[in-house]
Amino acid sequence: MPFPFFGDDKSTIAKLLSTLPQTGRLEWIGLRPARREPLLSVPEATVETDRHLAGDHARPKAGGKRQITLVQHEHLAAVAGYLGMEAPVHPGRLRRNLVVSGLNLLALKNRQVLIGETVVLEITGECHPCSRMEEELGPGGYNAMRGHGGITARIVQGGLIRVGDAVRVAPMAAPAAKPE
Repeated sequence: MPFPFFGDDKSTIAKLLSTLPQTGRLEWIGLRPARREPLLSVPEATVETDRHLAGDHARPKAGGKRQITLVQHEHLAAVAGYLGMEAPVHPGRLRRNLVVSGLNLLALKNRQVLIGETVVLEITGECHPCSRMEEELGPGGYNAMRGHGGITARIVQGGLIRVGDAVRVAPMAAPAAKPE
């Protein structure tokens, strides 16, 4: 008898993948006013459909997979711990646009998340650390961020987001019925 979570039943796997225990929370919003400048913490921001955050210097192409970046709030303390820091790393040092708590962001690849009342993001992949992490965090910053660099997303629907907004995972589409 197969272990219940690893049986041949694809609907079991689909159910496991679709089950998320709670709603997350938007903890921080950061905008980059210019290339290589420190991120500015803002209480709210306008998300432009299929583009970027208004006021952010990044100009990703329409249809791009890296229009906005997110990092998990819980990882700020983990990264600090790997570097021997007492307090969690300030989110601006990680160069990501949004910090979200309460959801395992890495489990959401190819899923959509809703932030606040109107914004919809499609999670497209991991946001791997770059050599800038050595500059921002010091020696070992790059390795401390590996596996904790966050995710990238495409902006499906824009709108206004605010720190404190709920972050919900959109329901998965039902699998297509098998022809008989």
